[in-house]
Amino acid sequence: MEPIMQVEHVTRRFGDGETEVVAVRDISLEVTTGEVILIMGPSGSGKTTLLSMLGGLLQPSDGRIRIGDDELTELDESRLPDVRLQHIGFIFQDFNLLSALTCLDNVALVAQLSGISRKEARRRAKELLEQLGLGHRLNFLPEKLSGGEKQRVAIARALINQPDIILADEPTANLDSHHGHETMRLLRRIAKEENRSVIIVSHDQRIKDIADRIFWLEDGEFKNVVEMALDPVCGMSVDKVSAPAEAEVDGRTYYFCANGCRDEFLEAPEKFLVDKLPPVHKN
Repeated sequence: MEPIMQVEHVTRRFGDGETEVVAVRDISLEVTTGEVILIMGPSGSGKTTLLSMLGGLLQPSDGRIRIGDDELTELDESRLPDVRLQHIGFIFQDFNLLSALTCLDNVALVAQLSGISRKEARRRAKELLEQLGLGHRLNFLPEKLSGGEKQRVAIARALINQPDIILADEPTANLDSHHGHETMRLLRRIAKEENRSVIIVSHDQRIKDIADRIFWLEDGEFKNVVEMALDPVCGMSVDKVSAPAEAEVDGRTYYFCANGCRDEFLEAPEKFLVDKLPPVHKN
């Protein structure tokens, strides 16, 4: 499968001479359609700098970044806003909702910026918010929403232009454990159903199970990569290397969180051949 994003030997430096700091060092990455990637690491490891470059908000000092047919590192600054609107949806840790606008208008505004009429933008925004369980909050201002509801509005805003890639910067930082994990599972579900790629930077260990791959970033470099797999029985995501159990059926290897899931799978594999996540409650 052709990758939707290619990152080749990207480096970002700040300052010159003795004051120079290398925030990101020689990073290469390919992202395929529908893939969920989690980039983890301690504070100051370069996560946000890397995400800013992937979103075209910051130019690398060296290397190249390509999204589809557009090479971000060669585009004129005047073209970057349009490319971001077409290809990239952003989710920020503090939500970045406009306080004077309703939920509906916060989402519709992004569609209007891409050239869609106000009427069509509001229609799309309403439909998207209803899908995310916020049909009863369309005309509420952000101050009237819970943290989880604000994050769902932020997800709707990121999705409104049907981007190829969604970039999320510490998306669970302002949510409690339950709502943070639930929201990220919802984001994964959307990514898989709509073939949108998702790149999340976070230090939150609780959301590891929603990723297909996990990259550990330290001192601006990838130190470790973990390949994840979905247990087809219970829906839990497990590390392929350390999975407690595995089985091969028709030439494909399946990984399980426990021997019990493996045994249940082997009794009737046809029941579990479509990967599914447990339902997400939208209230």
